[in-house]
Amino acid sequence: MELNLAVLPGDGIGPDVVAEGLRVLQAVCKRYGHTAHLTYRKVGGASIDEFGEPLPAEVLEMCRQQDAVFFGAVGGPKWDDPRSKLDPQQGILGLRRGLDLFANLRPVKVYAMLIDSSPVKPEVLQGTDLVIVRELTGGLYFGRPRRRWTTSRGRRAVDTMRYTEQEIRRLLKVGFDLARTRRRKLCCVDKHNVLETSRLWFEIAEEVAQEYPEVQLEHLLVDNFAMSLIRRPSTFDVVVTENTFGDILTDEAAVLAGSLGMMPSASLGTKKTRKGTFGLYEPIHGSAPDIAGQNKANPIATILSAAMMLRYSFGLEREAQAVEGAILQALTEGYRTADIFQPGTRLVSTTQMGEAIANYT
Repeated sequence: MELNLAVLPGDGIGPDVVAEGLRVLQAVCKRYGHTAHLTYRKVGGASIDEFGEPLPAEVLEMCRQQDAVFFGAVGGPKWDDPRSKLDPQQGILGLRRGLDLFANLRPVKVYAMLIDSSPVKPEVLQGTDLVIVRELTGGLYFGRPRRRWTTSRGRRAVDTMRYTEQEIRRLLKVGFDLARTRRRKLCCVDKHNVLETSRLWFEIAEEVAQEYPEVQLEHLLVDNFAMSLIRRPSTFDVVVTENTFGDILTDEAAVLAGSLGMMPSASLGTKKTRKGTFGLYEPIHGSAPDIAGQNKANPIATILSAAMMLRYSFGLEREAQAVEGAILQALTEGYRTADIFQPGTRLVSTTQMGEAIANYT
């Protein structure tokens, strides 16, 4: 099979980890007789520096012509001016909106050999294997009005959280379909005791649940879920929530996995490829400019994102499992980057971890 990919390494450690994700992808393609065609472009801060904008129209259009997008990270102190109208984050937000990628799947799996990397008690972490499905194109990040102004009483600002029934329903269906293939449990997280948008989420979840009688539906307020995610993570299977809540909760969930460097993601829409669904694949961590170019970053989240790409956009389940198995073997053999290092294991660089996983693929 030919795999046509847009590659957007971005800023900071983005190029470091994307290089290792592609190393492993090429290894699995060679093993199983596939060919990956890679089209590289700049995005985020790197694009601002060269083109004066975080997401040129040409880059967005190129991405539309591919089977999937492989993305690193954007941002850094160089572009952190709140007065500027140009923000590297507009690159990823523009990609999600421009490619109509509304469902962000973020798996949270605790590996037995990394259980001591988390500050959470091992007995609490045992058996944790869940997926958070985050809405990507609505809510506070995109709602209008959104502005700042000054009055005689001082400065003011407003952001707007808005959602439509169609946006909520299509995301819930992704969550219910996923739960149907797993442990058949779905938790809808909102703030329906305060927010009108959350009351709409609650109502539509109840309606969609009627189409999935085999899936058990649970509702939790976001503050209660934030606590329960740490106290009883193994009880959750699929979790569905809106954009802002999902952004925050998945970073919290990284504590369970031991590091943001272990957290992949897939952003999916409705567009179909020859064997699956068009998507954008990226680690959930940021650009970590303090270690950029130092060969210290953990590439596993990016490599796991490549496995998700093989599964969801190309229908290559055997190949995806080969990548996941190679990661498990590398961890079992004691390979550790600094973020997950424990005494008695082998401290390795970004490239050494990528090489080990590629060799086990």
